[in-house]
Amino acid sequence: MKKISLVLSGGGARGYSHIGVIKELKKYFEIVSISGTSMGAVIGALEACGKLEEYEKWVMSLDFLDIFKFYKPPLKLDSDKIFTKIKEIAGDYKIEELPIKFTAVATDLSKKKEIWFQKGDLWTAVKASSAIPGVFEPVVINGRILVDGGVLNLMPVAPVMSDFSDLIIAVNLYGKEEELKVNISKDIKKKQTLFEEVWNKFFEFKENVINESIDLMMEVIFRYRRAEYMPDIEIVIPQNVANWYDFHKAPELIEIGKYLTKKELEKARKRNLI
Repeated sequence: MKKISLVLSGGGARGYSHIGVIKELKKYFEIVSISGTSMGAVIGALEACGKLEEYEKWVMSLDFLDIFKFYKPPLKLDSDKIFTKIKEIAGDYKIEELPIKFTAVATDLSKKKEIWFQKGDLWTAVKASSAIPGVFEPVVINGRILVDGGVLNLMPVAPVMSDFSDLIIAVNLYGKEEELKVNISKDIKKKQTLFEEVWNKFFEFKENVINESIDLMMEVIFRYRRAEYMPDIEIVIPQNVANWYDFHKAPELIEIGKYLTKKELEKARKRNLI
């Protein structure tokens, strides 16, 4: 079984597709290192500590009221509550003690540079990596103000370039718009539709302005940084599959991740990459 280094980009709720990607990749590869930004750091950390399956079961079970509990007035996500729950599911870890080499990428506003967390408290690093400006509070460590790694580097390939792996596989959550249909159960589809009806009443205007601003910023940064280091295989998730705040779409996004990974691996086989 070939060994791979996995790079997971940021993109809010679209990052749920990383779960499907990982599930599909593990059928054929051994993941020996992971680098992630923002939601990519969250999912990557859960895989690195062996708790992604438990996290998936939890997000698949959430209903509207469950998700709403993680908001605080005035309709803003509460990162403290979110990471308290993640630690409850996964436990506490030091990055350097994980069975899979892991890097969380954050942005240091004080020094105006990206930071690679490769040791220290896992969830502090991930919280800093996913602190989207205007959505989550920044993380302050030793007087340094840390925010989302996507401010400078959405798809951090560089941290895995020197790893002893056969391939670098990256997941890009900023692909061109594409209409995708995946199979999900009628019950889940009904639940998701109900979610959207209620969700939009609360968040549509306010969150769409934030969503468009965040996605525009991230997309421009991504275009500039992407050419610096190229992976061997890039799995591209269309940007229109979900807004950054569509956390109720986990079942559909996980299936999209699986589907697009299968397609990309088939292309890689034809190119004799695997």
